[in-house]
Amino acid sequence: MNRLTFRNSIRVLLIVALFLGTTIITTLGDTMHPAIAQANKPTIVLVHGAFAESSSWNGVLSQLIAKGYPTVAVANPLRGVQSDADYVSSVLKGIDGSIVLVGHSYGGMVITEAVDGNENVKALVYVAGFAPEVGETAVELSGRYPGGTLGPTLAPPVELPDGGKDLYIQQDKFHAQFAADVPVSDAQLMASTQRPITEAALNDAASEAAWKSIPSWFIYGDRDLNIPAAAHSFMAERANSRETIVVNGASHVVMISHPDAVAEIIEHAAANN
Repeated sequence: MNRLTFRNSIRVLLIVALFLGTTIITTLGDTMHPAIAQANKPTIVLVHGAFAESSSWNGVLSQLIAKGYPTVAVANPLRGVQSDADYVSSVLKGIDGSIVLVGHSYGGMVITEAVDGNENVKALVYVAGFAPEVGETAVELSGRYPGGTLGPTLAPPVELPDGGKDLYIQQDKFHAQFAADVPVSDAQLMASTQRPITEAALNDAASEAAWKSIPSWFIYGDRDLNIPAAAHSFMAERANSRETIVVNGASHVVMISHPDAVAEIIEHAAANN
């Protein structure tokens, strides 16, 4: 091999090595990018309400997880506003970085209370949820405006050893009352697995109103029979909601029947921080 041929061979090898190195760096960059993006996203903490469970968030969770959001769907005890809020608060304290706190129905009472002492909470999202003022209860807020029909659909209370009472919705009335825009078969599963709430919890008064100091977003259906649309509208306006979405034809479980809309407003709240 002459000297010129040797030099040309070296040049080719250097070019190939440079190309491969660039490719590897680019590939590593693409691989690491989702992890970096996830590290910069707030954690979305979702709190279900009465007669529901954490799986009620599955449709929303699948979309948020696919977009790289860290998520936690808390198992709300449904025993009392203060004790439930204390439990959720303990979960929040174990999370690093910013938090978007989301509550459905009675879960709205809980997230409003749980914020106390958790400075990482940067946004509140009320999904057909209560946003109480200090001293207000779920029962009082839902009964303030006409249209709520929950009372007559409740089953006879289950007496508890401590003298309290657990409340369920009658299974044959669950679909029409709670989830009218969900397929009948799905509503039956929800009725069979519903989590009870204590009667006392629905009558517990709020002692905090976190929406006064933390930005809030609201979404609800105009055919909610548990909390009348007029009550949702009042609470959203009072809280100076950054964005309020009314889903036409949606029932109380708007996060199940319209997970896209709920995931989208949660993302809006997350992007605002």
